[in-house]
Amino acid sequence: MSKTRFLLPKENSAAYQKIAELDQIGKTGSISESLQELIKIYASQLNGCVFCIDMHSKDALAKGETVQRVIGLAAWEEAAFYTAEERAILAFTKEITLIHQGGVSDKTYQELQQYYNEKEIGELLVLIGTINLYNRIGITTLLQPKID
Repeated sequence: MSKTRFLLPKENSAAYQKIAELDQIGKTGSISESLQELIKIYASQLNGCVFCIDMHSKDALAKGETVQRVIGLAAWEEAAFYTAEERAILAFTKEITLIHQGGVSDKTYQELQQYYNEKEIGELLVLIGTINLYNRIGITTLLQPKID
């Protein structure tokens, strides 16, 4: 296991504060806290950020999510315990996180529009973009969660 390289909040607190402010915008939007955590876990799984996977899995469970739904995110497309709305969000999360693989498809965007207006889709975009930024910080700095 590698040692954490440095802590961005300590070394560049102004930049980290701006990221936290952006994160706060996502947290205060219309998307439920539980769903926000599922988004953060899934994006973190796609990116391979162990720190964020650990933190957001614990947060999701504390907010009432089930173990099954948290663990099942890695295979959500095959799991029957996510709603059509959640599937639309997870597809959106996947396509934004893996944007280099073709962007966000019209199909995914149209499915999302069945449940969310443009303001809410914008909230989702900020939420997903922010967790992707946090993932990049965690992965680059080798940030490790505490071992339980």
